[in-house]
Parts: sequence; structure tokens; C-alpha cells
Amino acid sequence: MSADAIADFLAEQRDEAPEELQPLVLDFENYWERKLWHQLTDALVEFFNHPGSAPQRLPFYKTFILKFADKINQLKLVQLALKAAQQCKDDNERLEFLQSVAKKVDNKNSQDALVYASVAVARTRLGLNDLENARKDLDEAEQKLDSLDSVEAIVHAAFYDANATYYQRKNDFANYYRTALLYLACVDLTAVPEQERFKRAYFLSVSALVSNSIYNFGELLLHPILDALAKSEDDSWLRDLLFAFNRGDLAAYDVLSDHISENRLLSEHATHLKQKIYLAALTEAVFRRPPHDRAMTFTTIAEETKVSPGEIEHLIMKALSLGLLRGTIDQVDEVAHITWVQPKVLDMKQVANLRQRLLDWDASVNQLGNWIEGAGKDVWAA
Repeated sequence: MSADAIADFLAEQRDEAPEELQPLVLDFENYWERKLWHQLTDALVEFFNHPGSAPQRLPFYKTFILKFADKINQLKLVQLALKAAQQCKDDNERLEFLQSVAKKVDNKNSQDALVYASVAVARTRLGLNDLENARKDLDEAEQKLDSLDSVEAIVHAAFYDANATYYQRKNDFANYYRTALLYLACVDLTAVPEQERFKRAYFLSVSALVSNSIYNFGELLLHPILDALAKSEDDSWLRDLLFAFNRGDLAAYDVLSDHISENRLLSEHATHLKQKIYLAALTEAVFRRPPHDRAMTFTTIAEETKVSPGEIEHLIMKALSLGLLRGTIDQVDEVAHITWVQPKVLDMKQVANLRQRLLDWDASVNQLGNWIEGAGKDVWAA
């Protein structure tokens, strides 16, 4: 397209643009003629970010931006393309468009942009329910990410978010939990809309509870994303349930059990949740004891966990196999000798208990020092 044709296109688009965006379109022509690519890119980003530019994004990208696409920052080129892709009529058209974008930035010096575009392709495939090819795209993107020394947070965020969506569709709760938390580590939470924060907090909480491999919710309990649940009148109980599991609170679990039965996904995993709270109660019972007093009889464990005596050995073996506890079982005397318990996030009551244990330890050390001083006398003084 000739320079005159570009000028005619920009004049036409300026007339169609909202009044507040028309000065930006004038800047486009000025920057383009002077080959000020950085300034032109920033002006285009500002234009595309304005909601009023939506109908003009695709024409601008296809007719104007592609004329100098190789002269601007390739990551920003993909950002502009993603904004334009929102105006495609359906996912099939969007997929074809984004595949052309990925091909455009597929060169040695713009692998981060290629990853960003490939992730967008994968997300579109997820919208078309093409999970198999979406997984292939994400695996290829991961290989490229691992080979790069430095990548902007926006690329990592897009990658983890797309993976979280994939795992959510597959009901892979553990991997969803992991990738969703990684996504949150890459974004400014204050910039995430309140409704989206709530959804992510809700899905993260449910995934943590029903997963077969997640027994420590510390990272989630400390994350401000849970504040979104606390503000909800209907779902604040889910946050309470997480904290009940964290402290092995059987009474709180019983109080909240009605909510579990009303939630489809939680009710489907009710048996697993019951075992999980028993394990939490066991680890909490061990944690409350000082290290020198962790030989627990089966009877004591049954009282602490409310599990029937015949199931105690299986419960301990489960905790040992999951790495929640370390120790041995004396089947003859029915005693569990626990040497280690998995660390976890403590609430204020647990911190108070820990403080008291430290005070007791301090007192015993002082007592031992006083005894040595009294027993040693002259020898100790020398």
C-alpha cells in the first residue's frame, strides 16, 4: 500500500473514530511519516486500550500495523493483535487470525512474543473445546519459556492462566491449584476485577479441598485473594472451611457440613473430605505435643480424631504415606512413635500454643542451668 493510500486510510478512520480518539489518529500519521516507531507503538496501545476503538481495531491491525510490524516491539505487536482479535466474529475466525499472528512473530529474536501468541492460540482452542491441540500448544510454549533467560511477567501470567483454564476443564484439581497460584504471583491483584477475584478464590478453594494430593493450604491461606470470599455473604463459609481444615477442627467441620452437601463438587468428594479432615486432626494433635511426647497410643489418637479404633492404624499409615508425618507404628502395643510433622501455616490460637511451648522450653533450660550450677559448685566455677 502506498503512502497516499495509508494517509487516505488514516483520514477515513479518523472520521469514524470517537471525537476523543481523533487526535491519536492524527498522531499515527505524524509518527508513521517520521518513522518514530516507539512513539507510534505507544500511541496505538493507548488507542486500542480505549473501549471506543473496538470496531476499528481489526482494520487498523490488518491495513496499517502490518505495514511496519517488523519495526516495532514484537511483544507489543502481539498485545495489539490480541486486542484486535476480540473483534473477530467467532472463535474459528479468531483462531485463524491468532495463528497468523504467531507465524508473524516466529523468529529468533522474538520468542517471548511467539510464546505470548501461542498461548492465545491455545486459549482459543480451549474455547472451541479442542483440548488435545490446546495442550500441545501449551507444552510447546513451556519448552520455549524454559529456554528464555528473561521474560516479562505478562507472558508468564498468560501462560499460567491458560494452563489453569485447561486443568480446570480437565478437573485436574492439583495442577489447577498450582498454576492458578502461579498466575496470581505474576499479576497485580488490585488490577484484577472484583468478580474475577471472587471466582478465582472460589475455584482455588474448592480445588484445594477436593484434590487428592493437596493437604497443606498455607500458600492459599496467606494469599489476599481469599479476602474476596470473606466479603461474600453466600460463600464466606468456604474460607472458614479452609481454615477449619488447616487447624484440624472437627467441630467447625461439622458445623459447615451442611454447606458441603449443598455444593455439587464438594458433595461428590464428601468421603475424601471426611478422610482429609481426619488426617488434619491427626497432624494437629501431633503438632500440639512437644517433640519429646509424641508417642501416641491408638486410643489417644481415636479420641483426638473421632475415628473408630479399628481405622486408626490405616489413618496413621495414610498420613505416613502422604508425607504428613514421619515415624513408626508399634502394632503390638498399638502406639505410634511420631518423629516429624509437616510444617503448616498457623492461626493465632496455634501461634499462642507455640508461644507457650517456647516459654516452657525456656523455663526448662533455666531450670537445667540452675541445677548444673548447684551440682557443679567448685568444679563448675573452675
